[in-house]
Amino acid sequence: MYKPISYLIITLCLSFTSMAQTNKKEKVIVQSIDEHNSYYTELLKKIVNINSGTMNFEGVKQVGSILAKEFEALGMETEWSPGDSFNRAGHLIAKTKGKKGPKLLLIGHLDTVFEPDSPFQEYTMLNDSIMQGPGVADMKGGDVIIIMALKALKEAGALADMQIEVVMTGDEEKSGSPIEKSKEALIKAAKWADIALAFENADGDPKTIVTSRRGSSGWLLKVKGNAAHSSQIFTDKVGVGAIYEASRILNEFYVQLSKEENLTFNPGVILGGTQTEFDAGKSGGTATGKSNVVAQEVTVSGDIRAVSTEQLEKAKKIMNQIISNNYPETSATLIFKEGGYPPLTNTEGNQKLLRYYSNTSEDLGFGSVSAVHPRNAGAADVSFTSGWVTMAIDGMGMCGADDHTINETGDLSMLPVQAKRAAVLMLRLMENKDFK
Repeated sequence: MYKPISYLIITLCLSFTSMAQTNKKEKVIVQSIDEHNSYYTELLKKIVNINSGTMNFEGVKQVGSILAKEFEALGMETEWSPGDSFNRAGHLIAKTKGKKGPKLLLIGHLDTVFEPDSPFQEYTMLNDSIMQGPGVADMKGGDVIIIMALKALKEAGALADMQIEVVMTGDEEKSGSPIEKSKEALIKAAKWADIALAFENADGDPKTIVTSRRGSSGWLLKVKGNAAHSSQIFTDKVGVGAIYEASRILNEFYVQLSKEENLTFNPGVILGGTQTEFDAGKSGGTATGKSNVVAQEVTVSGDIRAVSTEQLEKAKKIMNQIISNNYPETSATLIFKEGGYPPLTNTEGNQKLLRYYSNTSEDLGFGSVSAVHPRNAGAADVSFTSGWVTMAIDGMGMCGADDHTINETGDLSMLPVQAKRAAVLMLRLMENKDFK
């Protein structure tokens, strides 16, 4: 159920329109982050060197244990939410005990795409500030920024009063199944929260933030035709065969939907012939046939990404209409897979929160911040807060480049910048007198 948006937005407007960085607590925050920057830089190096590929459960738990101690040192309660029911390591959850201000959900993740068999296992410094390392930007840097910001809030005397829940998932890079179990802890926290702040890398540019992410889900197209000698193709009895029909369908998908802004649909695997065997787990299979035999079946597996639930449903309706207008003697079924990542819609609340974040950044002397184009923002955990929180932004983490590759880098000079932005924003949200 959606929370009403007007209350939060109206009560925040006056507080963020002209607030300068003169608050004594804000000065303490800035000083604290500068003083502890070396400690948190070393913490980041430590956890980057621990392999926490999604399927390395012990590694994910080890990183979670190290960060749990950091939260506990701040006076927060922590728990490990086990992942047995969805075949993953689990999630780290940390909470404050305060009652002031809006309920804030901070989102990170412990896992990386680099499993123990990857050649990319440890960091190296390319220069004084650029670290090349597995998961440094996606998103161990963001996890450390969360803790840096909370440490500064504690030293400013604010953390104990605040309502904060941190969820660091253990399967963001490769979600467990069923996804309802995998994301249960995150969705529960989103239902509790008013505002979600997520700490992924945005698009590598500290002048940007994410207000909208496209969702991602899968689809499976199955096409049937009549097997016969190729000399009989196009006759009333045989028809055109499955491959021609699959080609028609895919072409119509392109013709009718490719101009829809921010919508993409990709047929990633196609098998066609007399017989096909598709293995969804391996995303591949086999196909057999002959050039003189009309194809009897085709299987196509793909994904679809939309910027809103409305756009997704519209696309699904058009795709279903296309598959029903079959060529002679063929049939087709289109299955949209359960689960997947929902869209993070660019709501009025998200746009307001971006402005508050940008104002905060300017007051700190770091310049204005604008929204990332949704085509440049992939699916992420923050999407599961959509529809539950009043406001959400992502991309508050470490700036970096080449995520998911052995060239992944993070800019250590941005650790204190991002931590200051986050901590001061959270303080301003809490100190707004209209929150009870």
